[in-house]
Amino acid sequence: MKMPTHIVAVGGIVEDDNNNILLVKTQHGGWVFPGGQVEIGENLLDALVREVQEESGIDIEIINLIGVYSNTGVYKWYDGVTDVPTKLMLDYICKPIGGDLTTSVETSEVAWINKEEVLEFITAPAIRERYQAYLKFKGDITYMDYVTQPEFVVNKERMI
Repeated sequence: MKMPTHIVAVGGIVEDDNNNILLVKTQHGGWVFPGGQVEIGENLLDALVREVQEESGIDIEIINLIGVYSNTGVYKWYDGVTDVPTKLMLDYICKPIGGDLTTSVETSEVAWINKEEVLEFITAPAIRERYQAYLKFKGDITYMDYVTQPEFVVNKERMI
């Protein structure tokens, strides 16, 4: 039996006391909320704290899990050769607790954007859907199965 291969990733929708959302501009993905892959031996929460700090300079407190997402499409990485396997992503609401905005090797810009204007910045369909789930969050967790390549398609969506 071949063992399945999945990428596990976390995303942080960081909202400050002035209804601003932390966004980072990445090399390949445009404007997104910060996050990234969980490293071997790392737990989800530590991974999210690390990723947000690395990408933006902001330290966070994690408040709520709000979404679980599966990108079940297999597609080629930016190098055009490497297959990207199925991804499992977990999004959390976070609050800033310190740090200073700064860019990184992964981000060319970082900014606090008014909560109502965020969708004017995010162009990736999957990230837009995940942010909209945050806007609708009332306590139930969104589950969504989608593919992003060759085009964005939602295969399943429900509240859990």
